[in-house]
Amino acid sequence: MKNVAIIVGSVRPNRRSAQVADWLRSQLLKSSSVHFETIDLQTVNLPMMDEPHIPFTGLYTHAKTRRWSRLIQSYDGFIFVFPQYNWGYPAVLKNAIDYLAKEWQGKPVSLVSFGGHGGSQAQIAMRLVVTGLKMRQLAVNPQIDLMPNDSVATADHRLHTHDGEAALLRAEFENVLK
Repeated sequence: MKNVAIIVGSVRPNRRSAQVADWLRSQLLKSSSVHFETIDLQTVNLPMMDEPHIPFTGLYTHAKTRRWSRLIQSYDGFIFVFPQYNWGYPAVLKNAIDYLAKEWQGKPVSLVSFGGHGGSQAQIAMRLVVTGLKMRQLAVNPQIDLMPNDSVATADHRLHTHDGEAALLRAEFENVLK
């Protein structure tokens, strides 16, 4: 069985990212050939980049970076779930990505953004990052209209309007990870 990590890309208090990741995982778990697991950057807790070497060298000084590297290497693909902040993506997600380099290369990735206009500007910015890392961006990249003042029930309703996209994403991962 192949393994895909759903990376929760925000650590802000009262964040919506965990709700979005939980909804997505519940939709993706219907797969029989791909296992989807959540990685919460709040739990990973990487400080701002403090490695002395360029990540492409793979020379990691700190044990936390070596653990992060082993964790990311253990996955066959990724889904980044992130809100749009000021027309970009959260710094904590960029920091977690930037700790590593070769570990991301060649692996399929989907971007699930949310916020005003579905987080479309954040997704544009993140596409540059995954392209630079030579990741294989999938065709299905949901953009979900959610606002910070939406109730949990309203957000849940809006998330379920994307159930079809989640099913397409599951099928796409099943296909590319055969």
